[in-house]
Amino acid sequence: MTVSCNEPEASAANAAGREARNTVWLEIYQVIVRVGWIFKTETIIMPAVLDAVVDSGLLRGLLPVLNRGGQSLPPLFVSDRLGRLPRKKWSLVATSLAMAGCFGLLAAAWGPLEARRPDLLALLFLVLYGLFSTAIGLNQLVLAALQGKLISPGRRGRAMVVSVAIGSVLAIVAAVVLLRPWLGEPDGFPKIFGVTGFFFALAAIVPLFLDEPPEQPPPARESKADGISASAGFVGRSREALARGVGGWRRTLAADQALVRLSIVAACFSAVLMLFPHYQAFARDRLGSRIESLLTWVIVQNAATGVVSLVAGPLSDRRGTRIVLVWLVALSSATPLVVTLLSLLPQATAVEWFWIVYMPLGLNPISLKIFTNYALELAPRPAEHPRYVSIVGAALAAPFVLSPVIGAAVDAYGFRHVFVIGAAVIAAGAVIAAGLPEPRGRRQK
Repeated sequence: MTVSCNEPEASAANAAGREARNTVWLEIYQVIVRVGWIFKTETIIMPAVLDAVVDSGLLRGLLPVLNRGGQSLPPLFVSDRLGRLPRKKWSLVATSLAMAGCFGLLAAAWGPLEARRPDLLALLFLVLYGLFSTAIGLNQLVLAALQGKLISPGRRGRAMVVSVAIGSVLAIVAAVVLLRPWLGEPDGFPKIFGVTGFFFALAAIVPLFLDEPPEQPPPARESKADGISASAGFVGRSREALARGVGGWRRTLAADQALVRLSIVAACFSAVLMLFPHYQAFARDRLGSRIESLLTWVIVQNAATGVVSLVAGPLSDRRGTRIVLVWLVALSSATPLVVTLLSLLPQATAVEWFWIVYMPLGLNPISLKIFTNYALELAPRPAEHPRYVSIVGAALAAPFVLSPVIGAAVDAYGFRHVFVIGAAVIAAGAVIAAGLPEPRGRRQK
């Protein structure tokens, strides 16, 4: 009798120990990825790389389209399939290696093409950037599904703090040691791409240590209702599967008004992501900033991300994700306004203080994580985690069809009008977010 009475306690202790171990490994994974990420910072390094080949606002405007389109649309077609996989860690390994491969190819091709065929280099860069965005989109979907499966809601904020804070510190150190000299070298970009691929490949090893229990896949009847058959591959391999998948997303949105509101907030927040490639171009073209400034901006942005995580993580654990999401979206509207205000100052003063712009930009990675955590909590059961996360990702991507138009508008009408309109759209998203329910409170009712 004594043994049987202790069995529930032993089982609970084993589950707690498994969660603790998995949390540590997922934190290590995200720390390594974050170190690699600083060498390809979306807001700074990638636009500067493209501008080094072809300086065009229109092409620069394609970066957010490829970025968010790749990160958001492919996950829609694989979310149901991912939800039925008994173990998901192998998908994390595969997507990490795909991320590394994209930058390895870019590092190898940069030298031969840079001088002789810059047009082909620009095309190759955009293609690989699009493929990488697809890989990272699938990678983040898998990572979110693993977090939803292995880490309880009240501990996800802590996991975010540890991974972001430690990752930001190590990333800044790596930037100072490696990125600083490479930015000033003629052949610096291939080195930057190479080390980025190295860290992503290193991260691919970590999921092997996850203690992920297998899940029982949903019954065949439920899978068919969701548009997937037991023998089918990824969603989208046939028109029928695609049509059924779209029907599943439509039914999910119709059944959950909170998810609809969250999607609208995400669509408004996408203005943050569409504007960021133009900030470094504004500083270079209008203020005369030098390429060495990129390092300062990268450090400021990553430091801000680390500091914000120290507040956002514990607050989301204690008070819920909704209040954190509202404030992060509201504060993100400050970035384009800060750039606009700096444009009114004398050029020498504006370029000296331009690093301030990248402090609110440090909110972006945290905001995207909070969007994911909120979607995970909205989902009624773990099998729905990938679908909810992918729907919010699609909402982030939908407005990006306007990104080339925004780039063309910057070329035609200048930066200020575009930045002010973008700030208004982001602020509207914060107002809408204020009406979101708190998922934990909703679940308890």
